Amino acid sequence: MLASAFVLGLLGSFHCIGMCGPIAFMLPVDRTNAVKKASQITIYHIGRLLAYSLIGLVFGLIGKSLYLFGFQQQLSIIIGVLMIVLVLIPQNKLNKYNIFKPIYKLISKVKSALGSALKRKTADTFLTIGFLNGFLPCGLVYMAVFGAISQANALQGSLYMALFGLGTVPLMTTVIYASHLLKGTARQKIQKAIPVFVIIIGALFILRGLGLGIPYLSPAPVYDVVNSSIDCH
Repeated sequence: MLASAFVLGLLGSFHCIGMCGPIAFMLPVDRTNAVKKASQITIYHIGRLLAYSLIGLVFGLIGKSLYLFGFQQQLSIIIGVLMIVLVLIPQNKLNKYNIFKPIYKLISKVKSALGSALKRKTADTFLTIGFLNGFLPCGLVYMAVFGAISQANALQGSLYMALFGLGTVPLMTTVIYASHLLKGTARQKIQKAIPVFVIIIGALFILRGLGLGIPYLSPAPVYDVVNSSIDCH
């Protein structure tokens, strides 16, 4: 399932480009020095990966708490169903009920801090921009968060989100260097493929939660059995 995080980030970055693309364009990189520009972009990506890893750590802990209460399988099924439902429900329907309104209020503060960071050109600017960028709202990030929760482990959840972020690096770098390459029918085809891939991931989570005894795909549930022996003489 960890591999799905990277692929989700790789394909999903075509969706997230609408939010992060303008930020990438506005990065105050040194366009006169290729080496310095590359290092600044790398630091920016490190900032984003740190943010995603932190998010994964937090939600991995939440998943671990649910796992300790014996909800691991049910959690995997619920997450799979949620991923599929959120893809199938039209975006305008979700906006109508303001499901994510509380999140957007919190994010407005992040956007304000991000705007201030974009105006600076100090050494830590790119790390700050990348870190704040990682907390911006994005439907695909929410999907990755579901995946982090399902890991039921803080470190695994952190790794899941880090791999998701790593998957977004190629496209985000391309945006900075050559945005014109992202135009055309190829981008539209990939955009259409993203919901299909999310549904497949959701189905895999459901399958894993069912515990059908299929190795690696849907392993049988493991129960802790306490054996006690009484010596009789």
